[in-house]
Amino acid sequence: MSPEDAPAPRSLAEALRGRDDASLAALLRHRPDLITPVPTDLTQLATRAGTRASVVRALERLDRFALQTAEALAVAGDPASYDELLRLMAGDEKDRAVDEALPGAVAALREQALVWGADDRLRLVRTARELLAPSPQHPSPTGLGPSVREATAGMSPGRIQEIVAAAGLPSTHDSVSAVAALSSLFADRRRMKALLAKAPADSLDVLDRLVWGPPYGQVTADPAPRLRWLLDRALLLPTSPGTVVLPREVALHLRAGRAHRAVEPAPPSVEPAVIHRPQVVDATAAGQAYTALTTIEELLKDWDEGGPTVLRAGGLSVRDLKRTAVALDVSEPVAAFWVELAYAAGLIASDGEADERYAATPEYDEWRERPAAERWARLAQVWLSATRTPGVVGGRDLKDRALSALGPGLDRSAAPEVRRRVLTLLARLPEGGAPDAETVLARLRWERPLRTQGRHATQPAQAQSPTRPPAQPHPPRGEDDDLRSRLARWTLSEAELLGVTGRGALSAHGRALLGADAEPEAGVGGAADAETAAADAARLLAPLLPEPLDHVLLQADLTAVAPGPLHRPLADTLGVLADVESKGGATVYRFTPASVRRALDSGQTASDLHAFLTAHSRTPVPQPLAYLIDDVARRHGHLRVGAASAYVRCDDDALLNEILVDKRAAALRLRRLAPTVIAAQADPATLLEGLRAMGYAPAAESAEGDVVITRALAHRTPPRTAPVPVPDGPPVPDATLLAAAIRAIRAGDLASTAPRKAPDAAPLAPGELPRTGPAETLATMQAAVLTGEALWIGYVNAEGAASQRVIAPVRVEGGFVTAYDHTADEVRTYPLHRITGVAELADD
Repeated sequence: MSPEDAPAPRSLAEALRGRDDASLAALLRHRPDLITPVPTDLTQLATRAGTRASVVRALERLDRFALQTAEALAVAGDPASYDELLRLMAGDEKDRAVDEALPGAVAALREQALVWGADDRLRLVRTARELLAPSPQHPSPTGLGPSVREATAGMSPGRIQEIVAAAGLPSTHDSVSAVAALSSLFADRRRMKALLAKAPADSLDVLDRLVWGPPYGQVTADPAPRLRWLLDRALLLPTSPGTVVLPREVALHLRAGRAHRAVEPAPPSVEPAVIHRPQVVDATAAGQAYTALTTIEELLKDWDEGGPTVLRAGGLSVRDLKRTAVALDVSEPVAAFWVELAYAAGLIASDGEADERYAATPEYDEWRERPAAERWARLAQVWLSATRTPGVVGGRDLKDRALSALGPGLDRSAAPEVRRRVLTLLARLPEGGAPDAETVLARLRWERPLRTQGRHATQPAQAQSPTRPPAQPHPPRGEDDDLRSRLARWTLSEAELLGVTGRGALSAHGRALLGADAEPEAGVGGAADAETAAADAARLLAPLLPEPLDHVLLQADLTAVAPGPLHRPLADTLGVLADVESKGGATVYRFTPASVRRALDSGQTASDLHAFLTAHSRTPVPQPLAYLIDDVARRHGHLRVGAASAYVRCDDDALLNEILVDKRAAALRLRRLAPTVIAAQADPATLLEGLRAMGYAPAAESAEGDVVITRALAHRTPPRTAPVPVPDGPPVPDATLLAAAIRAIRAGDLASTAPRKAPDAAPLAPGELPRTGPAETLATMQAAVLTGEALWIGYVNAEGAASQRVIAPVRVEGGFVTAYDHTADEVRTYPLHRITGVAELADD
C-alpha cells in the first residue's frame, strides 16, 4: 500500500509510527527532553510529547510565524483543513508572502510533533490547544474570545431564542440548533455585512474597540442603548455578571477573516549601520584582545597575595568591586565582567580558608605561560559558553536580594545561545559590517517571541469597558525589559571588550571562534569542535598581536617608557623596581625611593639594579636614577628591626636619638635599651612601616641577625574546577545517541504492538503481558529454537523493572535462553526464571 493510500492516523502515536528514522531524529533533535530517558516505545514518546512542560518548552522555541500558525490553529476547528488555516493567516485578501511561508511553518510544527494529521485534517496537540485556544476565562494570544457555542454554554434556552429572533433568524425547537444558526450567521460574510449595516454608529464604535482584543468588557446592570443593541443580537455575549465578550466569529468578520492584526512570515533582516575595512576591524579587535589579556593579568596580579574577602552569602562586596574597578581603571560593570570572566575560566576562586578570600588558582600559572593568542582563545571560548551573566550584577533577585559579582544567582541558561546567535547574525553581514543594534534585537524577538516576552502568551488580559480604548492583549514590554534583549546588548558590548569584534564588526578570529556550525538549532558543538575552533581563532589572531619587547627607554625624569608589551621576566622585575604611572600604547614606569627600596627588600643589590637597567635600556642610565639607587641602597639596612616585641638597632647612636625625639614615633612607644638598641611595643611589621613613614629605610633582620629578604609571596588556592555552565534543558543529542535511541524506540514499539496469541490461541490485547508457568515457558522456548520463530516475552530485570521484548531463541540450556533480541538489536542471554511469560506472535 502506497503512502497516499495509507489510512489517516487516529492519534499522535500513529502519526509518529508512520515517520521514518530521519523524521524521528529531527523531532528528538528539536525536543531533546523527549529522550530523557529514552521512551520504551512510540506510544510513550507521543504521551511525553503531549505533556504540558514539554509543549511549553517547544512553543518557546518557535519563531514568530510558526507560533502565529499554531495560534491560528488553536482558534480553527478541530481538525482544521489547510485552506481554513490559510484563510485565518492571510484573511479574505490573499497575502503572497503568507501563502509562500505557511507550508514551511506547518512542516515545522509537524516535525516538532505539535501538529499531526494530513492537510485536510490538521490537529494541534491537545495541550498546545489548551494553552493557546481562547476560552470564556481568557482570550487567546490572537486577542480572540470564545466561540458563540462556548460563550452561550450557560445561557437559558429562552434567552437564546430571544437573541435568534432579534438577529432576524427563525426560531428553533432547541438551543443547539439556535446556537448553530447564530454561528452560521456570523460566519456568513454577506449576511453579517447586512446585519451590521443596521447597527447604530456608536454600537459599531464599541465593536471597533474590542475587535483586536482583549475581547472582554464591563457593562452595568442597565446597559446603554448602543450596548443593548449588540447584546440583543449576540454581537456581545455575557460571560459573568457585569462582563461581556465579543464572540470569536464576530471578531473574525470584523478582522476580514484574519486571526492576527499583523502576520510576520519573514524574519526582519539585520542591517549594517556602517562597513569598515576588514583589516581595520581585525587590527582593532586584536588591540582589544591584547588589552583583555593585560587586564586579566593586572587583576590577578592585584589579587596575587590574596584578594578581597568572600561575603557570607558569597561574592564580592560593593566596596571591593569599586576598589577593583579603580585598580583596573574601568567602570564597575566592566570590572564585574573581567572578574566574572576570570572566574568562569577557572583562574580565580575562593581559597576555602577560615578567613575566606579570593585568590588566583594554580590554573592561572599554567594559563600565563601559554602564548598570548592561546590565552585569548581560552578566555573567548569560556565567554561564549558561560551561563554566568555579569550584566545582572547590581540587580535584585526574586527575593529582592542584591546580586553581587562572583556571587550566586548570576547564571542565565539562555546566555550561551543568545551570544552565539548574535555573533552568527554578525557573521552573515558583509565583512567589516557593524550592525544596527535595533535590527539585531528585532531579529531575536522574531526568532523567540515567547522567550522575549518573558511570560506565556496565554496569560489572561484584564476586562475593560467597551466605552474605553482597548488595551493590547500583550502590552509591549520595555525596550530592555526582556532578558534576551538585554543579553544581546551585553553580548555586543562584551564582544567588543574581549576583542571578538572590532568597531562593532565581527573580526576574522571572532568568526573562526564560532566554528563551522553556528546555528543555535544545531546546538553548541562538542568539545572537539570547540577546541578546533579555538585553535583556528588563536592561529588567526597570533600575527596581529604585538611582539613582546626586551627593552625600555630610561628618561632623566626618573621614568621608563615601555613602547610596547614587555617579556614577562622584564615586566615582573620592572614592576617591583618602579611603579606604573600610566598605561596605553606605551606604559610609563616611575622610579621612587619606595619602589627602589621594594626592590632591595626583595633581595636585589644596588649593583644588580644597575646591571639590570643597563642591560634592558636602549638609552644610557640617567645620572639621577643612578644616584637614587645608590642613595637608597646606602641607607637601606642601616637600621635593623627584629622581634622583642620589636627592636631597632643601629651603630649610629645619633640616629637613634633622632628617632626617639621625633614626635611621629610616639605611637610606636619606643625606649632605649642600649646605646645602639631601641625597643618598641609594636610588632616588627608595624615598626617597619612606621619608620618608613618617617622617612627612614630600615631593614628587617632574623633572630640570627641576618637581613630578612622579603618577597611578595603569591597566594594560590588549592586546585579548583571552573564553574560548570547551567544548561538550558537537556543537551542536543549527537548522531550516535539519536541512532541508538530511535533503534530502541522502534524495537520497543515492535514488542508492544506486535500481534500475538495466548497459549489457548486466544489473541492477547496489545500491551497485555502473558502469564505462563515455568514448564510451559521452557517448552515454548525449546520449540522456537527448532522452528526459528520469534517469541514475545515479558521480562523482569535484576532491578525489578518489567519490560516486553521480541526475541528469536537460539539456545536453551542451564536455566538460560540465548536469543537474538529484536528490541535491543543484539544477541543476549536471559535467565528463564526472570521471564514472566511467553507467547507466540500471531500469524499476521
